[in-house]
Amino acid sequence: MSDHAVKVEPDHTTASSGDKDNVVVTEELVLDTSPAASLSPPVPSCVPSAAGVQGSATPLASKDKARSRSKMGRDDRSTEGKVNTDIGYAISTHVGKHLNRLRGEKVLQIKCAGRVMQGKQETNGNSTHHRPRDRHEPGNKHQRKKKPVTVDTSKAKTSLEALKMSIKQLKWKEFPLGRRAACDIYWHGTSFHDNDHIVSGQVNKFPGMMEMLKKINLSRALRTMHELFPEEYNFYPRSWILPDEYQQFSAQIRGLKDSDAAAHRTFIVKPDSGSQGEGIYLIREASEVRLAAGSQARQAVVQEYVQRPLLIDKLKFDIRLYVLVKALEPLQIYIAKEGLTRFCTEPYQEPNQKNLSHVFMHLTNYSLNVQSDNFVHSDSQSTGSKRTFSSVLYRLASKGVDIKKVWSDVISLVIKTVIALVPELKVHYQADIPPGKPGPTCFQILGFDILLTKNLKPVLLEVNSNPSMRIEHEQEVAPGVFEYVSSPVDEDVKVCVIRDTLRLMDPGLNKHGHPPPAGGGGAAQQGTVITTKAGPPDKAPEEELGDGLPTLCLKQVYPKYTKQFQYLCLVDRIATLFLRFLGIKGNMRLGPTAFRTFI
Repeated sequence: MSDHAVKVEPDHTTASSGDKDNVVVTEELVLDTSPAASLSPPVPSCVPSAAGVQGSATPLASKDKARSRSKMGRDDRSTEGKVNTDIGYAISTHVGKHLNRLRGEKVLQIKCAGRVMQGKQETNGNSTHHRPRDRHEPGNKHQRKKKPVTVDTSKAKTSLEALKMSIKQLKWKEFPLGRRAACDIYWHGTSFHDNDHIVSGQVNKFPGMMEMLKKINLSRALRTMHELFPEEYNFYPRSWILPDEYQQFSAQIRGLKDSDAAAHRTFIVKPDSGSQGEGIYLIREASEVRLAAGSQARQAVVQEYVQRPLLIDKLKFDIRLYVLVKALEPLQIYIAKEGLTRFCTEPYQEPNQKNLSHVFMHLTNYSLNVQSDNFVHSDSQSTGSKRTFSSVLYRLASKGVDIKKVWSDVISLVIKTVIALVPELKVHYQADIPPGKPGPTCFQILGFDILLTKNLKPVLLEVNSNPSMRIEHEQEVAPGVFEYVSSPVDEDVKVCVIRDTLRLMDPGLNKHGHPPPAGGGGAAQQGTVITTKAGPPDKAPEEELGDGLPTLCLKQVYPKYTKQFQYLCLVDRIATLFLRFLGIKGNMRLGPTAFRTFI
């Protein structure tokens, strides 16, 4: 049979001053093929004899036991502290009485400790001992089976297929029609208020996030931060709110013409609550803005158009990155290591009066370009009209582009944008779930749309509160006959994002405490560059969850880089004062609109 020799050594290298005597146990496999070893385990000198326990023994047995103890004593002096273990198949609770039945479970026989103990080590002062293992602890055969996490998917809508696949991979329990009893996680397709009767668990939407990410509110939040930190918030195009700021916009265009008659600036108009490219158009004159009169006036944002984007295969493209806001207090942000790139379907030319209406040239929205005859559905990650972000980075790297710098700038853009959103989000959160009122905790996946300019500067186009999580697309299988078919690129990216978001929100994981890494090093200075290493990103503690699944596709960036961005949290501290002194005052509650005025 094979014995295991277990070394117990003090570990002084990693122990703090208060636990210098922690013990490191290492196990060596020792092969013993002698007949005696196959019959019965050796008895250490510290184990009481059977005579001592039972009160009687034959003289021959006593001599044999004495010789055994003498031999073990010599072994003790030669090994000086080795711990011998026997691997068998019986469980012994009364060592002396049932010594001959020690065949089964791994038993640590501690020499000179006075008794044989089994289970976990415990350190008390300067001595290490073992306590019996509780029958519900991990690793015990009597351990209770862990209950599967429950997920209510009745409101999931378009993300349902990817969500179902994720739940199946995790071996959790889905409730597609809802459940009378509370679920652990509620997955909403639109907003926090898809179900207003949730008083516990976790919801995948924040109150107010959909409002905050409309074009006008996002522009206001980023404008406030730009006024405070102009050098840090120069990644968002200059914007005007219509119709309120139409006169300022018109005056700006006149001023540009007066200063440079040859300059021909182009602007893009986006409806406030529009999506999927609906209602977007390009203009070069203020008079081209389509303003409706009276109650029909539609609010919109007009922005400077990025005229020189980075091109691949002569096509304009943008990047869709998935960002998880895991919590607001304290703020926790994760970025998916993989994203999507959406390509236009018509070769790009700088805007002129003739091509302003060519949406397939200027607008990267998938929902628009998929209608083009030139749109290419591909099963490959590096070809077609929709590709993975990593395939684009590899292609840029092959041309000598510093992709580490690109990633660093993108991460910085994401963190700064979320920091700009958080203050008003906290006000929304307290308005819906006041302190002391039962309610769920929240998390949310956001879709960041980012454009790279010709000089590789990332520009934020918009942030989506409900990014599409569809993993299939419509395809014409016969003339006039369409059906939904799987999209491998979408599936590879989106299922991982949803599955790993669920893993991070696992109530069991959060209950037993897996704190995020402390803020990264670096001085809190403006213009700080996030240092990234070549190759795969380092694994944070949460990236290895020990659940047998692949490494997390989500990388924590905040609070990992807290120190680099702490100085930008000025408005967040103002929000804390607002909530403390003005947010709730008797029966009068001041909400998000009052907060904007307060700011």
